[in-house]
Amino acid sequence: MDAQAIRELVKEKYGEAAARAKSGGSSCCGASPALMNVDPITSNLYSDQERQGLPADAVAASLGCGNPTALAELHAGETVLDLGSGGGIDVLLSAKRVGPAGKAYGLDMTEQMLALARENQRAAGVENVEFLKGEIEHIPLPDRSVDVIISNCVVNLSGEKERVLAEAFRVLRPGGRLALSDIVVRGAIPSEIRRNLELWAGCVAGALEETEYRDMLAQAGFVEIGIEPTRIYQADDVKELLVGTDLSSDLLVAQVEGKFMSAFIRAKKPAVTV
Repeated sequence: MDAQAIRELVKEKYGEAAARAKSGGSSCCGASPALMNVDPITSNLYSDQERQGLPADAVAASLGCGNPTALAELHAGETVLDLGSGGGIDVLLSAKRVGPAGKAYGLDMTEQMLALARENQRAAGVENVEFLKGEIEHIPLPDRSVDVIISNCVVNLSGEKERVLAEAFRVLRPGGRLALSDIVVRGAIPSEIRRNLELWAGCVAGALEETEYRDMLAQAGFVEIGIEPTRIYQADDVKELLVGTDLSSDLLVAQVEGKFMSAFIRAKKPAVTV
């Protein structure tokens, strides 16, 4: 699959999602807009307490598959980078956790999402946040400049995942942590799904197999790698994921059932690097 074609499709779909968020709801990483209230990937990820005090548009534009800020164990004073920050919900939550002495960066390539995120930052009154325009394959930050990298169902959208992980390794300080929520596959997936561009934008077609993900992280230089399932998608979930495509047969659903999962991926950059 051509990486640039994937990038342009994702940019288009998430630009549209930003516009929908302004009108009261959004869906991209999962079901079609008509089914966004029952999206098996993006629903019920944040607690009422976490949503409290956040702008409604930040919550509406949450398109992830997990809650990396809750799992990353952020500490006061740390510098955090969110890859593919969208409407900014994870950046704003991270900024609260690292406190005034820390900083949270959000990186996104979509103008509409960046505009929405900056509006949400102003509405939330959070100052220790900066949203950057750029691609996750080319992070516009210096080497060894952040303590923690988070991402919420975005790495799977890239057609150049090796480059994404290499860039993440580059900008992390020695001993820095990677904390990703992502879609991961267990076992073989039918080629029809892998070839479907709509499912790339829906976070499914580009998902890595679990062993492949571990190997890619290790090749980038990461250690202490862990992959923890947070949701495993069953037949009804798969049917919703395939809405809007021509891939809806019962046979295909049976082949995919239980193989896709949302997962939390942990890894560290060694404290001493060459």
